[in-house]
Amino acid sequence: MLKSLKISTVDLDIGMYVSGLDRPWLETPFYTQGFLIEGPEDLDRLREYCEFVFVDSYRSRKKAAPLRRSAQNPSEAAPSNKRVKDRPRIPIAHIFAGRELKSYADDSGWEEEHPRAQLAMNTLIGDIDDIFDHVSQGEKLNIVKLRKSVEPVVDSISRNPDACLWVTRLKKHDQYTYQHSLSAAMWSVSLGRQLGLQRHDLRSLAMGCMLMDIGKLRVEPSLLQAERELNNEEAAEVAAHVGHGMEILQECGILNQDVIDMVAHHHERYDGSGYPNGLAGDEIPPFARIASIVDTYDAITSLRAHAKAIAPSEAIKLLYNSRDEDFQAELVEAFIQAIGIYPAGTLVELSSGEVGVVVAEYRTRRLRPKVMVLLDANKNALRQSKLVDLQEGEGKATGSLSIKKSLEPDAYDIDLSRVVF
Repeated sequence: MLKSLKISTVDLDIGMYVSGLDRPWLETPFYTQGFLIEGPEDLDRLREYCEFVFVDSYRSRKKAAPLRRSAQNPSEAAPSNKRVKDRPRIPIAHIFAGRELKSYADDSGWEEEHPRAQLAMNTLIGDIDDIFDHVSQGEKLNIVKLRKSVEPVVDSISRNPDACLWVTRLKKHDQYTYQHSLSAAMWSVSLGRQLGLQRHDLRSLAMGCMLMDIGKLRVEPSLLQAERELNNEEAAEVAAHVGHGMEILQECGILNQDVIDMVAHHHERYDGSGYPNGLAGDEIPPFARIASIVDTYDAITSLRAHAKAIAPSEAIKLLYNSRDEDFQAELVEAFIQAIGIYPAGTLVELSSGEVGVVVAEYRTRRLRPKVMVLLDANKNALRQSKLVDLQEGEGKATGSLSIKKSLEPDAYDIDLSRVVF
């Protein structure tokens, strides 16, 4: 008996486990790891997006007998990444063995959380400027101050990640390294929350990301800001920031092994192609695997001296296609669930031609979040921005607004730091 059965969506029933779709997962609002059909809403949504799906008969609660139109050809098995398919799935609890995991629920709405997130980020930005400035002058890293500074941000993301990620996208530091550290920290805590890590672990993730590039303070600035391709000697000097970072941690006497692991191994890759030690798979500490994902995602979606930023949805596709090459598949998929296809702060063009920025509900409604419209269909700035809920009107005969595509962060010269909610 086949494990994966191809079946028309009209023949689906509650209790069946969907393991594959007739289109890429990222083009739908569904989770990338498969899901159990639990009610009529799941059936309606599947029929809206797909003509057929693949059902895992072993994981289904509904018996396979009703699958009258199922495919009987093994060659029609559900499509998937071959590297991921060739190995058994690793439960998140096994990846973080020895750590107690928990479930998070949103404890506040976007409007309620926004002022808290704003205050927390303003404080953190001021403190990190001061901390980094002292280190650049040869003083010891003030780890106690950093730990206290990240606490309000961790609290805010624990309650509801939307507001903090929104504020982070709007805040633009004049130095890329500082901005990158801040943003990567927010992404990492959001991923940690999705994984179910405890609050003290979320704090470690934030601190590790804030510090993983601190060694660049001891690298020649002209190399970091170079708009040309570096030669081998120069590239090696930049890569040495990992060692410099470890020296800074040793000088301040930090004992948190998770933070140390993130600084030491955030450039390692799951297939062993990274640096400085060429570690692979489980040789890379779990928190460092998280760091490598958020480090890469934030870098390629940010404007750098030597590279143009790409749209968040394109970055997600790159990560997804790099599963079990650069990054562990299970963690990439959890990251997608944590931030969605269009994270807060993503510029998007709507089906109407209007342009806006994603504000909230991007995790639970990946393709139909709330969007603040900034430009009209002719790409002229609106006198007054307007908040649109893309889920309103969905399924109506008159049609509804939807996201046509995501845009690069600097599209139409929109300055997100000037956006006022």
